[in-house]
Amino acid sequence: MGLGTKIRMSRLFSNPSGHLFGGAVDHFVGYGNVREGGLADLPGALARVMAGGPDYISIQPGAARHLWPAYAGKAALVIQAGCFTPDDRIRQLIATPEDAVRYGADALAVAIPVRGSTEGDYIRWLTDTVNAAARYEMPVVAHVYPRDYSNGGKIVFTPDEIAYAVRIGFETGVDVIKVGYTGDFDSFRETVATCPVPIVIAGGPKTDTLLGALTQTSDALRAGAKGAVVGRNLWGHGDTTKAARAFKLVIHSGMVPQEALEAAGA
Repeated sequence: MGLGTKIRMSRLFSNPSGHLFGGAVDHFVGYGNVREGGLADLPGALARVMAGGPDYISIQPGAARHLWPAYAGKAALVIQAGCFTPDDRIRQLIATPEDAVRYGADALAVAIPVRGSTEGDYIRWLTDTVNAAARYEMPVVAHVYPRDYSNGGKIVFTPDEIAYAVRIGFETGVDVIKVGYTGDFDSFRETVATCPVPIVIAGGPKTDTLLGALTQTSDALRAGAKGAVVGRNLWGHGDTTKAARAFKLVIHSGMVPQEALEAAGA
């Protein structure tokens, strides 16, 4: 790892806790209807997440161009390059490491699904991006989502599939891996223990309550995860800013979920 990568990685993991709390506002085409849900008002969603004090924001390049100037220097910027729909109707890389440099980003994220007939193409996304990013000392954060094609391509979180997703991440050479939490402490701890790069958990699977989301985050941290990058479980549960503060207390202060909820007023 060169000096530039080390410096950028230190910005991602800048908190004294050694953990990372990221907000994901980078879903773009994957959700379809942009008039509903927590990202219907994208500028407002970003403002509410930022008010909660995240360490970094993951966002699509076009949205960053329009929205990020107001927040520059207040958190690390991660540009999301992966763009796909569950049925693979859309599957494109929409940003390069050079783009991330031009945007002043601290890392480039690449979201990919795995399993199915298009898996090889997505793995190529990652390997090509890692190789191109090396020229710029740009860290690559892989968001890896296993899919069940017997169930319409639904994302799954079983221990075997999450272990497979993590293996793809580090064997393609990425610097950070984001995967969903399995819900099984022992299996997740085993997967983390055999991975040579930091693992952070995704906000999914979507939970019914904010307490449930905080609990799975707390469990993942105890199992060795280095933080969380949260989307739906952040802006999908009531007051986004209070939810962000609660996540921050769990991730950086080690507070138990119920106490974090109360302290954040959530």
